[in-house]
Amino acid sequence: MTPYLIVAAVAALVSAASSMLVLRLSRRFKLAPEVRERDVHSNPTPRLGGIAMFVGVLAAFGFASLQEEFSGLTARPAQLLAVLGACALIVAVGVLDDLLDLDWMVKLAVQLAAAGLLAWQGVQIVSLPFGDTLIVGSPVVNFVITVFLITLVMNAVNFVDGLDGLVAGVAIIANLAFFIYTRLLVAQSGSADAVELSSLIAAILVGVCVGFLPFNWHRAKMFMGDTGALLIGLLMAVSTISVTGQLNPAALDQKVVLAGYIPIILPIAVLAVPIADFTLAVVRRVQAGKSPFSADRKHLHHRLLDMGHSHVQAVSIFYLWTAVISLACLLVFTLQDFVIPGIVFFGGALVCVLITIFPLKRRRPAAGSSGQAELLPLTGPDPADAPHPDERTSA
Repeated sequence: MTPYLIVAAVAALVSAASSMLVLRLSRRFKLAPEVRERDVHSNPTPRLGGIAMFVGVLAAFGFASLQEEFSGLTARPAQLLAVLGACALIVAVGVLDDLLDLDWMVKLAVQLAAAGLLAWQGVQIVSLPFGDTLIVGSPVVNFVITVFLITLVMNAVNFVDGLDGLVAGVAIIANLAFFIYTRLLVAQSGSADAVELSSLIAAILVGVCVGFLPFNWHRAKMFMGDTGALLIGLLMAVSTISVTGQLNPAALDQKVVLAGYIPIILPIAVLAVPIADFTLAVVRRVQAGKSPFSADRKHLHHRLLDMGHSHVQAVSIFYLWTAVISLACLLVFTLQDFVIPGIVFFGGALVCVLITIFPLKRRRPAAGSSGQAELLPLTGPDPADAPHPDERTSA
């Protein structure tokens, strides 16, 4: 456990230091793009925070490669280099998009290339757990499924990146839950090789996001941009695929049948919020006859703002949903039972729903009144949450 904590600390420190440097350079050379028509922030804000996060990722991987505890990964350099190469591709296209606003087809092509590189070098789903057996597909099918899932997760995370601190915070919670899950797997299976890469990536992502979050918290000094969101999505996909596609549930001490599906359920659960938002956005845009990658202001986080939630409240609701879902899945795996996890999930979901439906901030002083407050409607924009420099639309 200690080596992973050290790697996470290195990632956090380097990410924070790099964020400070990138912010200063962005301001000095005026690298903040002009506000686009679809944006809701009013002042140009640097979007190159993803570069700082990538530097943190590189530093953490470099530090880990020098540690004896991670010798198993360095013994498979092709796979590790494929991960870093895919990250470099995503960062390159992300930077260009953050500065020049590339066409969505160009971005998708690079995403497919990065996912293909990973699948080609063995970071792919080779089997899927089904009860206490494994379903093994053909190499072509495994390759296609892997590329599809990696691309899906990248875009799902990118779609959610619309409020200050949203993606970074959700990523911290989700990857912390997944890291705990991988360590529990080691305790049950007795083999760390199958989850070493997943554990390391989850720890690195937690550290990188912790280091960047102070610069991205409301009101943000800098956005992570497509560079950071796609990078997080890529690494989360690699982390989950490395476990889900190569773990035999029969090797685990399972007392209930459904627990054998946790290797599939948990990766989906920690990404439930981004995937849900992505699915709704694609359906909404296709029905309107638009490209599924066209930007709009109808994402879940925008709807929370329109309901009357403040910026911080909307972000906190996403954090809470992610924590409830992740914790419930972890409890199923840990307790081998559904009673307590069910109570946690449904109880937590009820709290989330109530907080979502009834905004905490419902009253504002009426203009021209002497301190009296007026009740704002549950729907429609809150005057206090009118567009400001830190709120923006998602792709």
